Amino acid sequence: METVEVRFFAAARAATKTDHINLNSATLQEILNKCITDYPELGRIVPQCSFLVDGVANHDRELTIKAGSQIDVLPKFAGG
Repeated sequence: METVEVRFFAAARAATKTDHINLNSATLQEILNKCITDYPELGRIVPQCSFLVDGVANHDRELTIKAGSQIDVLPKFAGG
């Protein structure tokens, strides 16, 4: 199975102590669940995050992320 790149920013990066990981292609929710399993501190941050899939804002957690895609995990930044 091919992978997707998950990139972490701000508080998400601090919680994972890395700027990116590669995971198997799945739905966005399944990928987020795997991230939280591997990095439990991320569990308190993900509910406040926005997500970009290949540079486009995404709110559909049931979207299947195709292999080769990139997901950006963006916590709320200062001021909003």
